[in-house]
Amino acid sequence: MSESSFSRRIKSYVIRAGRMTEAQREGLDLGWPRFGLLAETGALDYDAVFEQRGPVVFEIGFGMGQSLLAQALAEPDHRYIGVEVHRPGVGKLLHDAMEAQATNIRVYCHDAVEVLEQCIPATSLDRVQVFFPDPWHKKKHHKRRLIQPEFLSLLARHMKPGAVLHLATDWQHYAEHMLEVLTPHPDFKNTMPEIEPYAPRPESRPLTKFEKRGERLGHGVWDLLFERT
Repeated sequence: MSESSFSRRIKSYVIRAGRMTEAQREGLDLGWPRFGLLAETGALDYDAVFEQRGPVVFEIGFGMGQSLLAQALAEPDHRYIGVEVHRPGVGKLLHDAMEAQATNIRVYCHDAVEVLEQCIPATSLDRVQVFFPDPWHKKKHHKRRLIQPEFLSLLARHMKPGAVLHLATDWQHYAEHMLEVLTPHPDFKNTMPEIEPYAPRPESRPLTKFEKRGERLGHGVWDLLFERT
């Protein structure tokens, strides 16, 4: 599948209408000039938009941004790029990033595939994170799942050799699907042994409130750590 045909793919998300809080609106109004990036600008020059010169971490679908912000604050020498299509979540992250005086976060409010194709330089990402993507439970919707062979090939083109792809899901069937498409992919290899393919949660991924509540209820979470070959 070519990049142009991939851009016309079935989307892995639905943009839902929702009210924004005053803090979220303030985040967009005041934080966007500081942290926001536009896909229309084209190829990204990391050194021009970041004060830091460290590794580049690319997170897709950061939700309300709590984990991304926590990671960025814990790794101030890393450059974090977050992509999210839902404006309330973007506003929340920008508001919190301003309050925390973060300097190493930049944000796209745009489709992640288009950002990859139009903005992210080839072989430039040190880590890619996709935490708790929509599992699209119904079988007829499985084609909407983000983690598919074509998407992995697109990611691979923008990751450095040795870069890590970190996926996490609380839906076992989706975890199995992720493993099924990643294991045979020629551009990735599992960092875990075949007998135990899922990884313990790395300390670098913060434990969310939702996840803590799920653990108390006995719900599982599956982390996958694959290396770009």
